[in-house]
Amino acid sequence: MPVSLDALLDDLVAETADVEAMLAPLDDDGIARPTPAAGWDIRDQVTHLAFFDQTATQAAVDPDGFRLAAAALMADGMDFPDRVAARHKDLGADEIRVWFRRARTVFVTAFRGRDPRARLPWFGPDMSVASSVTARIMETWAHGQDIADTLGVTRVPTDRLRHIAHLGVSTTAFSFGLHDRPAPVVPIRVVLHAPSGDRWTWGDGAAADRVEGTALDFCLAVTQRRLASDTGLVVRGPVAEEWIGIAQAFAGAPGRGRA
Repeated sequence: MPVSLDALLDDLVAETADVEAMLAPLDDDGIARPTPAAGWDIRDQVTHLAFFDQTATQAAVDPDGFRLAAAALMADGMDFPDRVAARHKDLGADEIRVWFRRARTVFVTAFRGRDPRARLPWFGPDMSVASSVTARIMETWAHGQDIADTLGVTRVPTDRLRHIAHLGVSTTAFSFGLHDRPAPVVPIRVVLHAPSGDRWTWGDGAAADRVEGTALDFCLAVTQRRLASDTGLVVRGPVAEEWIGIAQAFAGAPGRGRA
């Protein structure tokens, strides 16, 4: 079935609303609360989303300009997300909310009506328009998880997790490459239990290497918000075990994971 870009964007809007609801009551002190991401407070989580919404929009409307800007950002090292966060430490809660809302609205508007298969540049490999939107869903959910953990908010999982899970599976070779390891030739079967009760599967059904569990646990692992060993995931086989230890659904340098 062809990818529905409008459906992806609608799910992104829904994820955005979840984050905005958590941000709404925060004052300047609240926005400065430290999150489980070492060295990052809630402000950093949101300015990261806003900044990379803007860069993703630029990749779509001005790809040559994006390539120049991305090269300049990466020229000083792959720690650019931390440097972006540091640049915006002086912003208050209201400024951050306004920036996030504006950047997300411009992104959604710029992507409506585009060919979901068209290719766009990014910090890692080029990606399709559909994958770019999926990446924004993943980032919004993952950074939203850091905010939720900080505030003690328990979010109800939804089937929007399927987008994140699919990205987690499709970045398998990318995750190995980040660690200078060859992509596995052994198939890995992934079986996830969706919040709705559906069963989502990827890979060869006969594969001996397998990852099985809830979609929530899998998404927490591939976005490096939880160690796989701290979830209920069942991992069988040496290749699957190696993968789930380094799985990374986001672009950039290898993540440090969580304690």
